[in-house]
Amino acid sequence: MNIEIDISALGADGDGMARMPDGEPLFVPGALPGERVQADRIDARSAHLLSVLRPSPDRVDPPCTLFGQCGGCAIQHLSLPAALDWKAETVVHALARAGFADPRVTARFQSPPASRRRVDLAIRRRPDGVAIGLHARRGDVVDLTTCPVLAPALFALLPALRDVARSLGALRQNGDVLINLLDSGPDLLLATDGPLEPSDRAKLAEFARHQHIPRIAWRQAGTTDIPETAAQSGPVHHAFSGVTVAPPPGAFLQPSSEGEAAIIAAVLAGLPRKLGRRDAIVELYAGCGTLSFALAEKARVLAFEGHPDAVAALRRATSGTRVVAEQRDLNRQPIMARQIAEAAAVVLDPPYMGAGAQMAQIVDGKPARVIYVSCNPQALTRDAAGLKAAGYQLDGVTVIDQFLWSTEVEAVCVFSAPPAPRRRTR
Repeated sequence: MNIEIDISALGADGDGMARMPDGEPLFVPGALPGERVQADRIDARSAHLLSVLRPSPDRVDPPCTLFGQCGGCAIQHLSLPAALDWKAETVVHALARAGFADPRVTARFQSPPASRRRVDLAIRRRPDGVAIGLHARRGDVVDLTTCPVLAPALFALLPALRDVARSLGALRQNGDVLINLLDSGPDLLLATDGPLEPSDRAKLAEFARHQHIPRIAWRQAGTTDIPETAAQSGPVHHAFSGVTVAPPPGAFLQPSSEGEAAIIAAVLAGLPRKLGRRDAIVELYAGCGTLSFALAEKARVLAFEGHPDAVAALRRATSGTRVVAEQRDLNRQPIMARQIAEAAAVVLDPPYMGAGAQMAQIVDGKPARVIYVSCNPQALTRDAAGLKAAGYQLDGVTVIDQFLWSTEVEAVCVFSAPPAPRRRTR
């Protein structure tokens, strides 16, 4: 059914949203707020965009010819400044739902195009070769023949990677590859649906040598097995705040160096102004040290991380620093409120689903300062609600857009505890 509707907002997936006469939302991919569009209604909640009758002033031509096919980007038709505004509103609404009245963004940052240094790509064998790219929205793999998001050094690898993947007996039908662009060069974690044969290892070693790739690790697709090194031609290293770390295969890395710098700056700005020699910062979900060494320039750092290989890499790099690293599954064995209470500040960068059981201990410990690095507004709402209930106030919010043209957004939120009640004196 063809209808004309006015788009009032963007939904969580980046689709235009209209309010129908019955009050229910109708989602139209490709439409923008403020537009009047003609659409073909598919079902009760979705419609296909036919034409834009009144375009938004924020509408732009998508910079990528694969937009609309590749599922990596959802809002390339929205100008970057408007996209950052929308993402900031998303964070504000998340904090408002947590109970904070009139939350305000105090700073914002957006990474430039062609700066993405970490990517996880699907691999699909086809009759005419191999496709490497991202999935279409609820669809098959779209071969990444162009990309305005990826760093040029990463995108330049893809043609040769297709060739070597096509030659691998280990790639029967499906696989994936995670690529981190480290200081030492591209670091690959390859997964295939078949076992890696000696001939495959030789091909990967030759590919690594020609492409100046220090290490290629491998594991069976669909498993969480510890990766094994399939080819290595040199040491792997990366610097966090001037300290060199040897990250394990597939290690967490912020998507862009510019975004990483913005997160570090926001976290440091949120610390208490005066930190003494005895003060300690408790850092949760520390990874390989993205924040740890920057924090250690301000105070002692007790860094906790659940992934054993990440902790091992962090520990090897801590000599001569004020960082002490400990392996801890923070969901199964959270840092208890007593230790939390002794910290001058708690800094946490939890996974997508949030801090879980650890958040309850933070709330009970009532540290003077909590700095929360969020990558999921829904988890932020859930975790920040506990802080609000405990009387914390929101001191600052930095919105960071490292995932250009996607719906993903990050934020650094600074919370401070209410002052302790004064004891009455007689």
